[in-house]
Order: sequence, then structure tokens, then C-alpha cells
Amino acid sequence: MAIWKFYSWNVNGYRAIWKKGFADWLADSDADAVFLQEIKTLPEQLDEESRHPVGYTGIWNPARVKKGYSGVAALHRKPPLSVSTGLPDERFQGEGRLVLLEYPAFYAVGVYFPNGQKDEERLRFKLEYYDAFLEYAETLRKSKPIVLCGDVNTAHTPIDLAHPDRNEKTSGFLPVEREWLDKFIARGWVDCFRMFNDGPGHYTWWAPWRNARERNVGWRIDYFFVTEDLANRVKDCWHATDVLGSDHCPVGLSIEVDD
Repeated sequence: MAIWKFYSWNVNGYRAIWKKGFADWLADSDADAVFLQEIKTLPEQLDEESRHPVGYTGIWNPARVKKGYSGVAALHRKPPLSVSTGLPDERFQGEGRLVLLEYPAFYAVGVYFPNGQKDEERLRFKLEYYDAFLEYAETLRKSKPIVLCGDVNTAHTPIDLAHPDRNEKTSGFLPVEREWLDKFIARGWVDCFRMFNDGPGHYTWWAPWRNARERNVGWRIDYFFVTEDLANRVKDCWHATDVLGSDHCPVGLSIEVDD
């Protein structure tokens, strides 16, 4: 048995956050693996130091369909058995939304789910991605337990955002989006943060205007989930709200896993 520490962070631009001291944060994090969302860069645009920070190997899955958009990465200290990126369905490839690390006893998966606020077409794409991901994840878990993290782009319950009454018709808090999270959790996926914090006022994203972060007017849209067979191994899950540099904060997980 070993205690692993994970972080998930929507960095809203990797090159920008690198200039804001990301390397120092990473060195201090003592994380075994860090999953990043919205990297907004191609690996070939990075130098060796930022592509593979000291002590870590970077796995990059950028958005190839549009420059400066989306993209995910995983920085790991312990070499995985295998790496994969993207869902099997070709409709959901090209936007850089998933990276998977396989270890002997579990999978670690980082995902950046689509945002549905642009228009009806993107909301439909988001919901279709949700369903395709659930099918993929349910198949995957048949072989190994899963640690899943990322920006889900939906606040699950009214306590997961500061003003639920004002956002009932906003993508990110629509009934149909929240129902998918209900279904996901009912399948045996455990929301790790809610194992330790069951009250309101805990957010991971704040709009970058009107001092929303200072006033803590935010949304909890970044999560760690584990399959229920790992739930009793989770030691802690937290929001690192003191870490600045993005409109999201990092989310951390400490978990005991088999070597």
C-alpha cells in the first residue's frame, strides 16, 4: 500500500500559468500526478523545461482542431504502464479532452468536459460527450478501479454555486446536466470532496470580474471521483483556494492505493 497525492487544475492557459510560478507550485505540491485542463497550447510550443518539469514527465493531449483552445495534460512522477488519450468515438477526438494513465492497480483519468454555454449545438455536444464518457468509464472500470478528476463544467447541487436561483437556466446548472451527474453517481462513482465537506461555500471557479473570487461568489465545477471500491481508501480531498494564477483553483486528493 502507498499514499498517492493527486491534483487537478484547470490552468486557463499553461504558458500563462508557467510564467506565474507554476514550476514552484508543482515542486512544492509533492504530487504523484497532476492533471491539467484548458492548457491552450501545443507541446511543440513549449520548451523542454515546461513540457517536462523537473521530476515529472508530461503527457500532452492538446486541441488540434483550434489553436489556443481546450487541451489537457498529465504530469507524473511514477511511470504508468500505459497512456491513452481521447474517447473511442471519433466525434469527441481533436479537442484535447481526456488523458488516462494506467497503473498496476488502478487507472487515473483526467477530463475536461465541454462547456455548453455558447449555444444549443454546444450544449448538445456536451450532453453527448457526457453519455459517451459514461459508457467508456463503465467499460474501463470492469478491469480496474478508477481515480477520475477534472473540470466537469456543471455544479451538481444548489450548494455547489453561490447563486443557484439565478442560474437555473444557465448551462452548468441546467436540470439535464445535473441529472447526468445524478446518474453518474448512482452508478457507483463517489464525489470525494463531499466525503469531507457537506456544506455550502466551497467553490473551484470564480468569474474573473466584480471581485468574485475575493467575495467567494463561485461555482464548484472541478471534481475528484473514485469508483466505489476505492472510496474507503480516500484520505482527504480539498480545494487549494489560496493558489492563484487561474480563474480555477487546484483540487487535491490523497488516497491509499496498491503499489
